[in-house]
Amino acid sequence: MKTNRPTVRLIALAALLAPVALSACTDVKRSLGYEKQPPDEFQVVQRAPLSMPPEFTLRPPQPGATRPQEGTTRDQARQVLVGGRTATPISTDGRTSGDVAMMKRVGADSIQPEVRVLVNKENQALADADKSFQERIMFWRKAEPPGAAVDASKETQRLRENQALGKSVSEGETPQIQRRKKAWLEGVFN
Repeated sequence: MKTNRPTVRLIALAALLAPVALSACTDVKRSLGYEKQPPDEFQVVQRAPLSMPPEFTLRPPQPGATRPQEGTTRDQARQVLVGGRTATPISTDGRTSGDVAMMKRVGADSIQPEVRVLVNKENQALADADKSFQERIMFWRKAEPPGAAVDASKETQRLRENQALGKSVSEGETPQIQRRKKAWLEGVFN
């Protein structure tokens, strides 16, 4: 059997050059657009919606100029963090002029007066949602309503008696309906 030497040489040369050629595939994929390049999430900003201006005498915008309704990225971030809330100035006693200037520059020279109330309210709502889910899983029934149920007929009678005797409306015990405690497996199979 006779082998063709130039063919063998060509196959050997192709085998040697294949890894070199394939190493450039990632660059080729990237340059042809086959490799995904997601945008940088820190550089993405939301654009204001397009709308018809209230005055038709406005001048057209200059190319490359910032849009007046958007502001700078710093202003947008400040609006997201601070919002449109009114703020009260904090004390600058004991702070250097550099500290005060830095606080004014970043917008930290004023605070929202009821921020703790807002945070507590949001956290309590989350805790209540978690608690109700846990109650449903553990006890398989709805939670009893909070507070005590007032016996309406006995309360009306007590109020009338207090009024007839000239006593204060708040005097005396308010009659309550006592809830019966459920048995251990009561209501599980309903």
